Amino acid sequence: MKTIRLLDIAHARSGDKGDTANVGLIARRPEFYPVLVERVTVEAVKRHFDGLVHGGVERFELPNLEALNFLLHEALGGGGTVSLKTDAQGKTYSSALLRMEIEIDDDLARLIP
Repeated sequence: MKTIRLLDIAHARSGDKGDTANVGLIARRPEFYPVLVERVTVEAVKRHFDGLVHGGVERFELPNLEALNFLLHEALGGGGTVSLKTDAQGKTYSSALLRMEIEIDDDLARLIP
């Protein structure tokens, strides 16, 4: 097993829906999608954003896109129009999620450029 950052096997995009950050995580290769499904769980994402996400985390699987979508509730200090946070629209949550570390099999790690 090898420890990697999600950045090595995925890309992401995020935004806001009121006080909820919306983060899409997309596999860079089809072989990486099952790893995302297995390793990037609601619990792991909640732990990764400890102290930033004060509500629940929801995950939606999009196998046809080889992607996961996360809703991070109570993450934006009330939302874009009322938040005092520097990133009231949640644009940095995608970059922050890509810093999360997971373990993958050595065989899959060899596919990382």
